[in-house]
Amino acid sequence: MEKIYNKLVRDNIPNIIRANGGEPIYRMLDENEYWEYLLKKDIEELQEVKEAISPEERKKEIADKLEILRAMAERDGFSLQDIIDEANIKKQKNGGFQKRLLLEKVIEK
Repeated sequence: MEKIYNKLVRDNIPNIIRANGGEPIYRMLDENEYWEYLLKKDIEELQEVKEAISPEERKKEIADKLEILRAMAERDGFSLQDIIDEANIKKQKNGGFQKRLLLEKVIEK
């Protein structure tokens, strides 16, 4: 039986498939394809965070999203720490999300 995936997977997945008796068919993506599949994977992981029922399940799905962010950063030559540092700069300037503010509208004067 054959099942089509056509999705970005973690590096060890082909070995895991083999260990479970399957034969993975895969290829390396070029730079442009890699970026497009990272974006698709990010959307997939966000959906899994959204669908997670328990906090523990959500934690695992958020960790998957973090791995996608790490891959996105590394693709452009940044470390995850570089991205965290940039986020901290933006947080100092614009704040975070702790106050849970919803901007409903702005009245221009």
